[in-house]
Amino acid sequence: MTNQSTHSQFMTLALEQASYGQLIARPNPAVGCVLVKNNQVVGAGFTQEAGGPHAEVMAIRAAGGRAAGATAYVTLEPCSHYGRTPPCSLGLIEAGVSCLAYGCQDSNPQVAGQGLAQLRAANIEVIGPVMQVECETSNRGFLQRMATNKPYVINKMAMSLDGRTAMESGESQWITGSEARAQVHLLRAQSCAVITGIGSVLRDDSSMTVRADELALAGVHHTTVERIKQPLRVVLDSQLRMPITAKLLQQHGPVLVATCVVDPQQHQGLLNAGAEVVVCAADGDGKVDLAAVLEVLGQRQCNQVLVEAGSGLSGAFLQAGLTDHLIVFMAPKLLGSKAKALFNLPLDKMAQAYDLDIKEISQVGHDWRIDATPKRPDN
Repeated sequence: MTNQSTHSQFMTLALEQASYGQLIARPNPAVGCVLVKNNQVVGAGFTQEAGGPHAEVMAIRAAGGRAAGATAYVTLEPCSHYGRTPPCSLGLIEAGVSCLAYGCQDSNPQVAGQGLAQLRAANIEVIGPVMQVECETSNRGFLQRMATNKPYVINKMAMSLDGRTAMESGESQWITGSEARAQVHLLRAQSCAVITGIGSVLRDDSSMTVRADELALAGVHHTTVERIKQPLRVVLDSQLRMPITAKLLQQHGPVLVATCVVDPQQHQGLLNAGAEVVVCAADGDGKVDLAAVLEVLGQRQCNQVLVEAGSGLSGAFLQAGLTDHLIVFMAPKLLGSKAKALFNLPLDKMAQAYDLDIKEISQVGHDWRIDATPKRPDN
């Protein structure tokens, strides 16, 4: 098979398989695989929960004896090392595939081209990368963590048409409609951790969990909903003001409080309430250093983190150059000049303005979703 459009056609099917694993595979990458023989798909699969079979194994099981002589389309280079499961490169060799078409290379130092090398050494033809940008995007969090030890940071915001997030009094429910709120729950489910600030906790007392009814509204099948684990909820609380009565601590799922308070006796109340407390370095303003928090989360194998916070913390992430992606839900409302701004960015000159690269604008119910990335000097 040498037709590039054919390769793209089957890699698109592999990416569809990968999307099924987005909600369950973490901290592993969500990989998709299809096995093709005589231009027909004979097996397909996606990565299961950590410790479970990878995409290649699932596809080989589905194909059975038909895997021999097939072409394997895999969104990410097959792993070549023993972890919780055997190497997928070895599985493909043993299954007798004749060709591998891969989407992108794995930046994991334990793999990093070795999977492809093993297949070539077994006289299996290797083609790729195929649809590299799309395949890298599907696992951008994992690939970034493997390359930098830091997770991919998405900042989610909701605003009115005039760029306001809440009334002067703090009233903010609900700016956006139910469809947009369901998308937020989907974003939480796709993330390893959700970060918020103590100010938001004290003001809104949100649970920050993923709810089954919201995921159903977002189109997630109930069989997948049952397999989703709650993300780690992270509260940045430099002075340890977190009340033990907060909803965050009453809901199922792990909670991590990042603080600058070193006295373990002051941690005990939160520990008794079921939270974990980690002491991080302080920045110049005495607040929790954001880069240090991301380092902690990277060490905990968090691929993608979602920031859901007010204008202060969202602005701090942006100013520190730590925001990789912005998702802004814009409602067709005007909240007026007294309402609160989207970001706390005390800029004075046009030259200080942050430039964004708009990736996509889509309608979500009656609202609009804007996906953008901050333009950095190296962009």
